[in-house]
Amino acid sequence: MPYRVLSALLRSNSVLPTHNVIYGGHRNCSSTTNNDGASDANAQPVAIPPIKRLAILTCMDARINPFKQLGLQEGDAHIIRNAGGMARDAIRSLIISQRLLGTREIAVYHHTGCGMVTFKSPGLRQLVKDSDPEAFAHQENAKLIDEINFLEFDDLEESVKSDVKFLKESPLLMKGTKVTGWIHYVETGKATRIV
Repeated sequence: MPYRVLSALLRSNSVLPTHNVIYGGHRNCSSTTNNDGASDANAQPVAIPPIKRLAILTCMDARINPFKQLGLQEGDAHIIRNAGGMARDAIRSLIISQRLLGTREIAVYHHTGCGMVTFKSPGLRQLVKDSDPEAFAHQENAKLIDEINFLEFDDLEESVKSDVKFLKESPLLMKGTKVTGWIHYVETGKATRIV
């Protein structure tokens, strides 16, 4: 069943106390910048923990704007980005988000047209080595790139399901964490929950 965005999901979450507040990400500032980068002298205080108690794990793709696409306001959720929005690559940030800042729900939010389906790790490793043959002739430098798993994938839906499964089974996250999986269709701007 298609969902316009996560707005219904977001509206259903409870609000954390706002005893610690920041303005636009900086304590004790009298002005902030809005999502367009412009200064907003009339900004309201924003809770340090995300108000919706939600962490959204998404791709670093410049076409993905979680605030706009998900109907979020500054301070509503943590937005955790990396190449492909991969859970294994984001676990450190998710632990901090949960254990120190109170999130209790994670939405894995992948998208169509993702660059992570366009390459394989061995080819990317070779591309890096070829960019500076002298540097990567040294075994310790070659080892640095050879040990990186770029976490590429072939099937978008399976990547979402795999990330949701990984997070649900991880002992590093809090028991009872709600984890959902979504695909954002860049062509239409709509999202579908698949897990």
